[in-house]
Amino acid sequence: MSEYHEPVMAKECIEGLAIREDGIYVDVTYGGGGHSRLIIEQLGDKGHLYGFDQDEDAKVNALEDERFTFVAANFRFLKRFLKLNGVKAADGILADLGVSSHQFDEGSRGFSYRFDSELDMRMNIHEEVTAAKVVNEYPADYLQQMFSRYGEVRNARTLAQRIVEQRSVRPISTINDLLAVVEPLIRGQRHRYLAQVFQAIRIEVNEEVPALEALLEQSLDALKSGGRLVVISYHSIEDRLVKNFLKTGNIEGRVEKDFYGNIYRPFKLITRKALIPSDEELERNSRARSAKLRIAEKI
Repeated sequence: MSEYHEPVMAKECIEGLAIREDGIYVDVTYGGGGHSRLIIEQLGDKGHLYGFDQDEDAKVNALEDERFTFVAANFRFLKRFLKLNGVKAADGILADLGVSSHQFDEGSRGFSYRFDSELDMRMNIHEEVTAAKVVNEYPADYLQQMFSRYGEVRNARTLAQRIVEQRSVRPISTINDLLAVVEPLIRGQRHRYLAQVFQAIRIEVNEEVPALEALLEQSLDALKSGGRLVVISYHSIEDRLVKNFLKTGNIEGRVEKDFYGNIYRPFKLITRKALIPSDEELERNSRARSAKLRIAEKI
C-alpha cells in the first residue's frame, strides 16, 4: 500500500477548529489520519473524535485510542452515524475533500492517468458504478454535461461524441484505453486536460457533489452553537458550494430574510476569504496546490 501524505494546511485547520479538551470532533475525511492525529493530541480524557471514511484502505490507519471511533461510511450519512454513536451535536467538523494522495498513488484504483489499470475510480469499492460503466454506458448528452460541469472541459461535446463512437467499436476498459480515445482531442497542456477529464469522471462515479451538499446541509444540525466547520476544497465546484452555504445556509447561495427583513445567517464567517497554502507548504506538499480553506462558526 502506498503511503498517505501529510495533511494539507494542518496548522490552519487545527487553529480553525478552536479545539476544546472535552469537545467532540468529527473528521469526515479520515484518510491517513493526519488531521485526526493532530486533533486528538489536543483532546483531554473526556474529549472524543470520530473519523469517517468510506475507503476500506483508511481503516488500516485507524487510531488506537479510546477517545477515537472509526466510522466506515460516506460523510453524506453524518447525522445518521453520529446518532448511532449517541452524539447529539459536535464541537467541530473537519472536511478535507477530494482524493487522498494514497488513492492517487495506488495505481490499481484507477484514479490517475499515470498508471494503466482497470477504469475504476471508486472510493468505496462496494459501490456498483465504476468509471468503466460511466464511459461505456452513459449517453453522449450526459457525458457532455458531466465533462463540462465537473471538469470544465472546453471541448466537452466533442469528447463525449468521440467516447460514444469509440466504445461502439470496442469497450473502453482500462486507463490506457481511455487515454487512446482522449489524446487526439487534447487542447493546451496535456496534464491539465487529462486532470480535468479524470476529475469529471471521478466526481460522477463517487457522487461527490450530492455527498458534499448532504454534508453541508447536515452540518447545521450536527454542530453545537459555537461549533466550527472547517472545509478544504480543491476545485471551484466544491468551493462555490461551501462558500454559498457558509454565507447563506443553503447551497444555492440564496439570501433568505425573516418577516422583518433580517438576513438569515446561520454561521459567523471566521475566514472572510478562502485561505490558501503558504509557499513553504507548496514546496513541501504538491497536493496542497489547489487547496482552499474556509472556516465558519455556527451561531
